[in-house]
Amino acid sequence: MPGIYRLKGQVKHYDWGGRDFLPRLLGLSNPDHRPFAEYWLGIHAQGPAELISPDGTSLPLRQHEPALSYLLKILDVRDMLSIQVHPTRAMAQADFERENQQGIPLDSPIRNYKDANHKPELMVALSEFWLLHGFRDPASLQEIFSKHPFLAPLQEQWEKNGYAGLYRWVMELPPTAVNRLLEEPLRAMLEAYQAGRLPKTDPCFWAARAHQTFSQPDKIDRGIFSVFLFNLVHLEKGQGIFQGAGVPHAYLEGQNVEIMANSDNVLRGGLTPKHIDVPELLRHVKPEPVVPRILEPTTDETGKRHYPAPVSDFSIDAVYLKAGQSIHYPADRSGMLLVTEGQLQVEGEEQVFTLGQPDLAAYLSAGSSVVLQAQTPCLVFIASSQKGNFA
Repeated sequence: MPGIYRLKGQVKHYDWGGRDFLPRLLGLSNPDHRPFAEYWLGIHAQGPAELISPDGTSLPLRQHEPALSYLLKILDVRDMLSIQVHPTRAMAQADFERENQQGIPLDSPIRNYKDANHKPELMVALSEFWLLHGFRDPASLQEIFSKHPFLAPLQEQWEKNGYAGLYRWVMELPPTAVNRLLEEPLRAMLEAYQAGRLPKTDPCFWAARAHQTFSQPDKIDRGIFSVFLFNLVHLEKGQGIFQGAGVPHAYLEGQNVEIMANSDNVLRGGLTPKHIDVPELLRHVKPEPVVPRILEPTTDETGKRHYPAPVSDFSIDAVYLKAGQSIHYPADRSGMLLVTEGQLQVEGEEQVFTLGQPDLAAYLSAGSSVVLQAQTPCLVFIASSQKGNFA
């Protein structure tokens, strides 16, 4: 089935999603103000996409490309996501099989492994974006401890037992001890947050927001400690970041395009009402300092911006086109087009159609050759399993 096809994804209505951004992109009304968190484009069983033929009939993408190695998404993060870690491929394969042998249903809320794949991720910000990413380096962590005396017990653990001992201690701390350490400082942080006195560059801003969002009566979310232990990263629109296996992270606010290996394996570490399996989490976390590497893409004469990732599962480029500008894209391997701004005419050998609100995506079979012409200023993402070619 060679050629090019419109591609219809699936919306995920997670509680942390926004109410307006994705409905507007997809041309959908949202009178009930449901959260629209993610738009999935891939073959994962939890949200498979469909190819739309010129005659309007549909075919599951999985039937056409059963070995698709990546999952492409748009995210709208209104509330903070859970702190999470993803497994290596080898550990995912072993642990997925173990949970199968235990008879845990795939849709069970206590299931940790939804598939047998790793989940390296690369995101590109569509707006100002905030996230947590990896443990702070020693100098930064020492600065945090000096600034916030209530973290003294954490500093003691870190100095005695390093990053691994510190994180284990935090994750295994009894709930009553979590409350005792955090209750008074959070009261002051929340007051400052609600009065608008905390900038987003201050971890206290996110700690107060997390407390307001996730803490329950008599049970403060222990993930709030991680807001101080992890790097607080601010991305501008167009910047990206890669997150590999074992790196703890959490999205805090903003919109992005995200590409990852075809997986939904998540081990959670707080800031969530969902299942947290502390022993499993600690098996996968890399307890070591991380210096965040913000990806500033390289740009060529066509306007293509390439975001490098150290994996073969996926590749992603962004192309900014002025109205009337066009590029030729010979797909040396299958791929996806995703338009997040503007209207784009896609011209293949046998058909022409427009992408943009509400039809955002298209699938290109290997060997296809298309001309992409912007009808209005456009932002186009091109995803594939490896780097594609432009001319």
